[in-house]
Amino acid sequence: MAEATDKKLRTEEMLLNVGPQHPSTHGVFRLVVKIDGETITEAIPVIGYLHRGTEKLAEDLNYTQIIPYTDRMDYLAAMSNNYMMVHTVETMMGLEIPDYAEYLRIIVLELQRIASHQVWFGTGLLDLGAMGPFLYAFRDREKIVRFFNELCGARLTYNYMRVGGVKWDAPPGWLDRVRAFIPEMRRELEGYHKLVSGNEVFLKRVKDVGVITKEEAINYSLSGVCLRSTGVNWDLRKNAPYSLYDRFKFEVPVYDSGDCYARYLIRMEEIEQSLNIVEQALDQIPESGEIMAKVPRVIRVPEGEGFTRIEAPRGEIGCYISSKGKDKPYRIKFRRPSFANLQILPKMLKGQNIADMVAILGSIDIVLGEVDG
Repeated sequence: MAEATDKKLRTEEMLLNVGPQHPSTHGVFRLVVKIDGETITEAIPVIGYLHRGTEKLAEDLNYTQIIPYTDRMDYLAAMSNNYMMVHTVETMMGLEIPDYAEYLRIIVLELQRIASHQVWFGTGLLDLGAMGPFLYAFRDREKIVRFFNELCGARLTYNYMRVGGVKWDAPPGWLDRVRAFIPEMRRELEGYHKLVSGNEVFLKRVKDVGVITKEEAINYSLSGVCLRSTGVNWDLRKNAPYSLYDRFKFEVPVYDSGDCYARYLIRMEEIEQSLNIVEQALDQIPESGEIMAKVPRVIRVPEGEGFTRIEAPRGEIGCYISSKGKDKPYRIKFRRPSFANLQILPKMLKGQNIADMVAILGSIDIVLGEVDG
C-alpha cells in the first residue's frame, strides 16, 4: 500500500473542445484544450466562425455607408466603433467639429463604456456561477440602452455618428434624464462592490489567476484593461487626447498584479470614471448648437493615408484608410483590440487548472465580431 502511495498519479492526456457554441466563450469561438488531469498543457484558439470580410466590403461603400458595418464589429461598443471610423475620415479631411456635437459624442462614448463593462461584469460572474450580479448588471444597463434608443432609435447597432458630427440632436429632456442616472448608477456600483468585490469565493477564483507580466503585455501588443492591469499607465484619452477629452478631469485606474482580479478592479473603477466624465460633459455642453460641421454632400477623402486610434472599452481600436481621392476608400483596415488581446490566451492558460479557464477568458473581455472582422 505504501508503495502505491509513493508513485506519482499518472493520467492520460485528453483533448477537449470548448465551443464554438458554448456560453462561456462569449461568442462563436472554439478553444482546443489539452489537459493532463485537470492541468492545461496546451490551448489553441480557433477563430473565424464569424468572419464577414468587413474591410473588403467597405471598399465598395461610400464613407457614410461604412458606419453601420462598424456597429457589427464590437456590437457591445458600437458607438465607439462608429466614432473611430468617422474620426479618421474627419482627421484626413481636416474638418472642425462643432463643440455641441463633440459633447454629445463624449456623453454617448462614456455611457457606452459603462454599458460594455456591465455586460462584462454580468457575464463574467455568470461564468463563475453567480447569477445575481448578471441580473443586476443587465437591469442597470437597460437604462443606458433606453437612452440610446431615445437618441437614435436603436438598442444595439446605433449608426449614430456621422462624418462631421452626429445624426440627431438629443430629444427634449434627454440630457436631464442622463444627469439623473449618474447618482443612481453610482449607488448601484457601490452595490456591485458589496455583492462581489469582497466575496471569499470570488476572490479565490480570480486572485493570482491568469497573470500577465508587464513585458508580456507589451510584447503581445495588449491594450486597454489588459495592459493597465500589468502596471502600464496608458490610456489614449490621457496620453494622446482626441475629441474633447483634454477638457475633463478623470483618473486612469492602473494595477500591477496582472491577474484576473486586477482586470476586474480596473473595469469597476472605469465605470466610476466614465460617470465623472459624463457629469462634466453635461456641465460643459452648450444649451444648443450645431450637430454637424459643414460637410460636402458627397464625402471625398483627400488622396493619401491616415490612421487614428481611440480608447474603446476593450482597448485601442484604430482605423487606417488609404484614399485615392474618391468617395470610397481604396483600402481600409481596422485595428481591433479583442483580436490583439486574444493572442496571449494560450500563454495565460498553459499550466492553469481547467476550472480557471472560463475566468481567464472572461477577464480578457473579447467580442467575437471584433476578433473575426
